[in-house]
Amino acid sequence: MDFLLDTHTVIWFSENNSILSERAREIISNPRNNCYMSVVSYWEMAIKIKIKKLNLGINLFDLEKELIQRGFVILPIKIEHVIKTIDLELHHSDPFDRLLISQAIIEKKQIISRDNIFDKYGQIRIW
Repeated sequence: MDFLLDTHTVIWFSENNSILSERAREIISNPRNNCYMSVVSYWEMAIKIKIKKLNLGINLFDLEKELIQRGFVILPIKIEHVIKTIDLELHHSDPFDRLLISQAIIEKKQIISRDNIFDKYGQIRIW
């Protein structure tokens, strides 16, 4: 199956953080599943690193290499993803999360996130 990981999910998985649910960890660790990380998550992390709201202990280039070695696929941002956000209800005002939801809908991927506001968009959310 195909799964799109929310930014916090990627961070917690890479850190082996116990906050990540066991179900999410099992899905991500299963080599039969395809796990995607959006470029929007890199963008969000870069901004948070710059404003000192995030300290990964690893630079983003090394994180990307690590995730690719683990079998993650980097999902680019397409213009159709951006345009789809126009159709989304304003349940969520975070532009990064709105773009993630748009990508999950267009690319037909379940999203792995602790953020239950995603449920309002009718997309399957795993946690």
